[in-house]
Amino acid sequence: MTVDIPVTNFSPNLFWDIDLADLDMERHAPYIVERVLNNGQMNDWLFIRTYYGMDKLREIALGIRSLSPQALAFISTVTLTPEDQFRCYKQIHSKNIHWNY
Repeated sequence: MTVDIPVTNFSPNLFWDIDLADLDMERHAPYIVERVLNNGQMNDWLFIRTYYGMDKLREIALGIRSLSPQALAFISTVTLTPEDQFRCYKQIHSKNIHWNY
């Protein structure tokens, strides 16, 4: 079931590369939350917080593979969840870092 989302609910820059008519708020939840956390504005955050609720946002964010350090700090703070519990935190620390000479 596709939920109709008025284009005005999200900032135009978030989903510039897809057709909003194809966006399903339930099926594409991780994609939506990742985009909003990494590139969204406060209105985008308020919209998904109202739509999903904090518990579901926390659950979704815990499984996201890639978040910017700022997005990780934000979601960690608002959900009262330590950063090291997020999948993206574990991904960052498992990468080999090259030395700068």
